[in-house]
Amino acid sequence: MIFALITYAVAMTAANLLVATFGPSISPINAFLFIGLDLTLRDWLHVRLKTWQMGGLIVGTGALTYLLNPAAGMIAVASATSFLVAALVDWAVFVKTTGSWIKRANISNTAGAAVDSVMFPTIAFGALMPEIVALQFIAKVAGGAIWSYIFKKHHAIPQT
Repeated sequence: MIFALITYAVAMTAANLLVATFGPSISPINAFLFIGLDLTLRDWLHVRLKTWQMGGLIVGTGALTYLLNPAAGMIAVASATSFLVAALVDWAVFVKTTGSWIKRANISNTAGAAVDSVMFPTIAFGALMPEIVALQFIAKVAGGAIWSYIFKKHHAIPQT
């Protein structure tokens, strides 16, 4: 559990700092590598943590991003805000979806990815960027699907 929490925080923080350093053009790569992992790891953590613990983790990683790079202030705010809203959407969809964990994770990841893909760049860069939103969404859903199958293969997830 501790490893999962650290991985989640490191992945989200790294994604935020990369966007702060390289701008919106790095977002689709981040979305595939880091956010796909975070979406899936969030679902893994959903069945293990209380809601307030998950919210604290999301806000805490946003604060960590800011502390590591104060120039990334709006990135941290955008990240914490969009991840919090996306986490709530992801959680609501995950809880209401029936079937296997992998089915629930991928359906809820799609919903969370849609919310996060619109909110994050809009807040972080102060403008709606349709191309970045679309590329992020595709990358997050694909990355989340790949990570969910990796989790399943290594039996790191509940089988129901």
